[in-house]
Amino acid sequence: MSTKVKIAVDVMGGENSPKKIIDGINISLKNNQEVFFYLYGREELIKKEIKQNKLLIKNCEIINTKDVILDNESPLTAAKRSKDTSMWKAIESLKEKNSDISLSAGNTGALLVISRLLLNTIYGINKPALAGLWPNENNMNVVLDLGANIECNEKNLIDFACMGSALFKSLFGVDKPRIALLNIGLEENKGSEVLKKTFSILKNKDLENFEFSGYIEGNHIMDGNVDVIVTDGFTGNVALKTAEGTAKFISKNFKNSLNKLSLLLSYNSLKKFKQKLDPRKYNGAIFLGLQSPVVKSHGSTDAVGFAHSINYCTKIVKSHLIEKIESNLITVDAE
Repeated sequence: MSTKVKIAVDVMGGENSPKKIIDGINISLKNNQEVFFYLYGREELIKKEIKQNKLLIKNCEIINTKDVILDNESPLTAAKRSKDTSMWKAIESLKEKNSDISLSAGNTGALLVISRLLLNTIYGINKPALAGLWPNENNMNVVLDLGANIECNEKNLIDFACMGSALFKSLFGVDKPRIALLNIGLEENKGSEVLKKTFSILKNKDLENFEFSGYIEGNHIMDGNVDVIVTDGFTGNVALKTAEGTAKFISKNFKNSLNKLSLLLSYNSLKKFKQKLDPRKYNGAIFLGLQSPVVKSHGSTDAVGFAHSINYCTKIVKSHLIEKIESNLITVDAE
């Protein structure tokens, strides 16, 4: 078991848990048995789901927890009463070095607060960021911050660039990812003072670990011309929710607008189109900047989506992401 990736899973987090979580683990195990799962949650419910599943029983350990953090709880309220919850215990296992990575589909705000309470940040990082995958014309982007930090200074954004490039390298094996700052225009004098300062610093830095591509506008995020897109958490979260809503709107209304004949004639094209927009394939956002990795699965995803987040966790651990981040960081003094 020492060579296996050890994932601490909050089995009670998200919709339709624990069944969805266990089903997702089953899907993942069928393709990769080099993973061991520590399942944190209500033991009687977990045992009911894994009963007679020899493969999963062989590759997991159940840790009984008394309580669950609810999706509608405020982060601070949840954190105050969370020491006996499945989420707290799963993250605590990282602090105690019992697992390599933690995974939860539960309350995002609570997950971020508890992670900050229990885990130290990487030296030089003062604001961890939430980073996720975003489909583009060629492959995928890493986008950060997606909501952990409403306000950022230029040092924070440069740290995000360093961490995002390390994540992209880990997932896709690219030596020198292309980084862009999300802005309202491409000209150097456009945007906030923080963005302009960040642009100036990156433009004049001798960068070894990534290539600075300047600004990118929201309507070009999915063109595939850059690899990592950096922004503050407010802007990133608005962009993410807008994209998710647009994809859902297109998928729903495009099919409704076609008649039966055109559906038959364009079946293969529609299938490919649907697969490209399938959010389950991009499920999993990582809280970057902590000394141990914490991954957030979308709370409403299904078992297939949760299996994708497990595969995401496995890649992160096997690629030694934390070490890559430490070696990627560059020094900058923010005002």
